[in-house]
Amino acid sequence: MDLSIGTPIDPVPALVQAALAAAADAPGYPRTAGTPQLRDALTGWLAAACQARPDRLGVLPTIGSKELVAGLPAQLGLGPGDLVVIPPVCYPTYEVGARLAGATAVRAEHPDQAPDTARLVWLNSPANPTGAVLAPDRLRAWVEWARRRGAVLACDECYLSLGWETTPVSVLAVCEGSYHRVLAVHSLSKRSNLAGYRAGFVAGDPELVAGLREVRKHAGAIVPAPVQAAMVAAVQDESHVAAQRARYAARRELLRTAFAAAGFTVERSEAGLYLWATRDEVCWSTVDALAERGILVSPGAFYGPAGGRHVRVALTATDERVAAAVARLSGA
Repeated sequence: MDLSIGTPIDPVPALVQAALAAAADAPGYPRTAGTPQLRDALTGWLAAACQARPDRLGVLPTIGSKELVAGLPAQLGLGPGDLVVIPPVCYPTYEVGARLAGATAVRAEHPDQAPDTARLVWLNSPANPTGAVLAPDRLRAWVEWARRRGAVLACDECYLSLGWETTPVSVLAVCEGSYHRVLAVHSLSKRSNLAGYRAGFVAGDPELVAGLREVRKHAGAIVPAPVQAAMVAAVQDESHVAAQRARYAARRELLRTAFAAAGFTVERSEAGLYLWATRDEVCWSTVDALAERGILVSPGAFYGPAGGRHVRVALTATDERVAAAVARLSGA
């Protein structure tokens, strides 16, 4: 039972597959900026889901979100001597992106812990791996901190549609209509099962987005035209998102209950596709104990030193595999 990697396993929605197939005859180069239809669809979705002002917003499709996360420091012109703030426990690619640019990553949970000279701040809400959600006041404090120092604030919001115990709020909703120095990163991998399509986008400060577009155009970081057509279909339909949420909610309830019964404490997992679980022991001991029962999870140490006593449990397994894991946990 592989609960270690959060890769979607449910079918791609039929309407998305149909849109991809219908756009398959695409002999010309795709637009880096995205087709007008895609830009309209994205800004419409951002207005509805993130309370954004479409008339003040720049949008840009990306080759999934991981590519943008890894490349953003370099694409913004950061290099040796520059500091990138990342969360204490987080997706490893934030640090990898800083290293690829020659910059240095520093970990901070609150604005008063961050160095004043930072050039880029990464937030992640809902968070991978913990599932924690940043409150609007915390998001607003980070926005104000970054603007006072001339830093770029980038918020990874790929799990925004998967709130369980609270409703996540986009950073775009706390900017009071001005997105100066702010970027929000989104993905269709989780909400629409499109991880294999590599379909994401970034939105926010029009000046920053325009600069990214120029860099990415010359770097060839361009979303294929059929995928752009599929993205339009995905963001304009919420019925498949609701259906997928229901699948994950059922799996989450089963796994959360089973892990609690097996002596684990699940912490902070308010949203997203993971349970952040601990038995108050070194994470490798937990990984070993679960592996002996055929259950694979990710060690919390992968996500930063502060995660060393937790494991990450993914909800992205079939109903049959989830049921099997629940049965085996009864002996843990």
